[in-house]
Amino acid sequence: MVRLTDVRKRHAGGVESVRGASFAIESGEMVFLTGPSGAGKTTLLRLIAGIERPTSGRVEVCGQDVARLSRVGIAYLRRRLGLVLQDQHLLANRTVLDNILLPLTIAGFARREAAGRARAALDKVGLLEREKAFPGVLSAGELQRACIARAVVARPNLLVADEPTANVDPDYATQIFELFRDFNRVGVTVLVASHDLRMVDRFASRVLRVRAGEVSP
Repeated sequence: MVRLTDVRKRHAGGVESVRGASFAIESGEMVFLTGPSGAGKTTLLRLIAGIERPTSGRVEVCGQDVARLSRVGIAYLRRRLGLVLQDQHLLANRTVLDNILLPLTIAGFARREAAGRARAALDKVGLLEREKAFPGVLSAGELQRACIARAVVARPNLLVADEPTANVDPDYATQIFELFRDFNRVGVTVLVASHDLRMVDRFASRVLRVRAGEVSP
């Protein structure tokens, strides 16, 4: 499902956030990336999502070399991914429901089926009663849960989440990871970066540790 081979990412000024990372994630795993802030976890997830390109090495996702994909190819690849990233935002001029509907609309789902799926996703994250609200009136935790609903609504092959419970209370954090586990149990591969060691111990099938841009089991 995901394979990195000797991947390096160098930023402006020569700073390397990823240093020779090599690992594979097989279809059906639920893998956690752990490590201190600034270790390189977010950059690794952005490389896997095709948001950034490696300076060297190879990033393969769903059998494709991400660095060689065109913009159109990246767009098609992302239809197979569910992304919950720290810099994602909902569209301010659309309701919560319309934001969740967007990936399904792009994928060509009929409005009735799409609405049913979107409401089911919102119900899973505890936001069904907020479907008509606009993002500007949501709390930080509600915004995070809405982004998670948008990521999982299309039932992706691979779910990638960067600190998905950073702004939610412990009860909702558990519910979110239980949702991820439910998707994993029906075949979705899950990759999560998290500082929450309690959740890591409870839900991870495997842990990869990131420190100073290097990845180890």
